[in-house]
Amino acid sequence: MKKGLFTISIFVSILGLSFLSLAQFTQNELAERAKWEELLKKGKVIKSQKLGQGVTKPRRLFLKKGDLEGSGVWKSPSGTDAGMFDKWEAEVAAYRLDKLLGLGMVPPTVERRYRGRKGSFQLYVTLALSEQKRFKENIPIPPDKAEYLEKMIYLARAFDSLIANTDRSQQNIRYTEDWRLILIDHSRSFRTSRRHTDKLIYGKYGQKSKLRFLKLPRAFVEKIRALSYGKIRSVVGNYLTSTEIEAVLTRRILLLKEIDEMIRERGEEDVLY
Repeated sequence: MKKGLFTISIFVSILGLSFLSLAQFTQNELAERAKWEELLKKGKVIKSQKLGQGVTKPRRLFLKKGDLEGSGVWKSPSGTDAGMFDKWEAEVAAYRLDKLLGLGMVPPTVERRYRGRKGSFQLYVTLALSEQKRFKENIPIPPDKAEYLEKMIYLARAFDSLIANTDRSQQNIRYTEDWRLILIDHSRSFRTSRRHTDKLIYGKYGQKSKLRFLKLPRAFVEKIRALSYGKIRSVVGNYLTSTEIEAVLTRRILLLKEIDEMIRERGEEDVLY
């Protein structure tokens, strides 16, 4: 029986890891996303268990399709039924934008109906450490990973600023055993209030102005520049409203304005790589 569990530990040992790539999933893993999306959509649920954390009451569902097995995290928050504004559709939209922007940091995520209710279903990824635990236990980042990981954190902040993700707490910053940064939990993204269109979450002029994105991949910035309503709609489908897409484009302008300011002040070679 072929077991295709998309846990990081398995794929690191089988496929290896190149830190030359910006994507936090390897190129081999990214090439197999369609296979895992198909498993999430059509795999037979053979086991279900509650996950012990998260106000959105997630469940881990174990799947089988032919000789392929895996598992995913299913949740179905809507509006304020979890005590805060949450929307499961945002999880799917965040994954699709991750692919459009070439990030390779969000695990495969699809829509799936479970027990008669629609929700998001994200491939389960083994994440060994949260920033909360690292800080509490004073776990140092290995010196040879520090500069690269700093760049990934900058990239995550830029992405979260674009999609107005208000839930990137220390608990939601997760690392693999080999210090890859994987982005999960996007159900509180794509806000449309003035608070989230007048200012970005991060950056020099953002709500959390001490947390910056000082260096960014050139390819990522060029894809941000090329974003349009049509491009976003073509990839997110009906998972975002027109108002939510327009809010993304408003934040796009703010993001590019700050990036261009950094380039004028420090020079392109010091900002983009």
